[in-house]
Amino acid sequence: MNEKEIFEEVHEKIEELKNGKSLPEYFSPLRRRKTKKIKVGNVYVGGDAPISVQTMTKTPTEDVEALLKELKEIEDVGADIVRISVPDEKSVISLAKVRDKVNIPIVADIHFGPRPAILVLQDGLADCIRINPGNIKVSGLEHLEKIVELAKEKNIPIRVGVNAGSLEKPILQRYGKPTPEALCESALFNVKLIEKMGYYNMKVSLKSSSPYDTIKAYLLFSQVSDYPLHVGVTEAGTRLSGTARSAVALGILLWLGVGDTIRVSLAAPAVDEVIVGKRILESLGIREEEGKVVACPTCARTQIDVIAIAEEIEKELIMSKIKSSVAVMGCVVNGPGESYIADFGVVGGGTSAVFYVDGKPVIKSGKDTKEIIQKLKELILSQRK
Repeated sequence: MNEKEIFEEVHEKIEELKNGKSLPEYFSPLRRRKTKKIKVGNVYVGGDAPISVQTMTKTPTEDVEALLKELKEIEDVGADIVRISVPDEKSVISLAKVRDKVNIPIVADIHFGPRPAILVLQDGLADCIRINPGNIKVSGLEHLEKIVELAKEKNIPIRVGVNAGSLEKPILQRYGKPTPEALCESALFNVKLIEKMGYYNMKVSLKSSSPYDTIKAYLLFSQVSDYPLHVGVTEAGTRLSGTARSAVALGILLWLGVGDTIRVSLAAPAVDEVIVGKRILESLGIREEEGKVVACPTCARTQIDVIAIAEEIEKELIMSKIKSSVAVMGCVVNGPGESYIADFGVVGGGTSAVFYVDGKPVIKSGKDTKEIIQKLKELILSQRK
């Protein structure tokens, strides 16, 4: 068999794959699991609604000025929903001060004492209440009944948020540790309790710091309930390790059609959580790309500071909400090819950097990093999409 025959044989094989003739069933295109649709503020969750991205504020809720600053940053990077911790009555007062200054739905995060939840619900200070079944009932089931009664009265959805680190003692004793089955049992038990109280406006989360346990828990629960699911890996870790763990778990779940809203939990600024969440959805083709930077990983051939340039340009795309693709390439090996298929590009080579627009070289500059960033920004902003 000669080279041409091999070339044609390989092409036929790829055409078969493309047409789906030999693909296993689990490689079929993403098919979203059917769930109930609820409304969190002005954002629908579940059903045929787009998968939303949310985060949680990191600043103390009592510090209103810092909280407002962080909320503005979260809005600016495109979060759909934000969660705010409400640990005490002082936090309720702060929440009241920021409520009308936030343009995206607020979820009040409640643990232990029911008093903050009751105050938030009475005054309509949030668009959703998150309760942790493992600790909200510590002071008695009657408090959960009061929360549900007020939520029903105000038609405010409840998120039943189960965490591996705070399971109910009876369930923990039954399983010995927070297994996926234990998480599923806790979630279903509390959903049934709230249903018994006559309320059905809920979404559910079953989170573990283990991607494996997280995936299995959600898959188990999705077989016994059709409530919309808030998916994520809890305490995922730092910006690097947490992103990796979250991408694995969320990627698998979303590919299998499980998940209606997501949060990437990182020991990092909230804006990073939003950006990573959006990138996960974009990578799966679930969300339209809002601007993409393609950058080479760098090696000894690199002629420009790819890392610094790529990070600065990505930040510009995000903050300016520019829906363009930009290639930042260190040398001429793959640089011209990547720049050809991107909206904009810069390639380091020899004594200069070459800039591309719509696949065509347009100008050159020196290799100074600040100069390259400035010229690339000027090109992007002058012909932004």
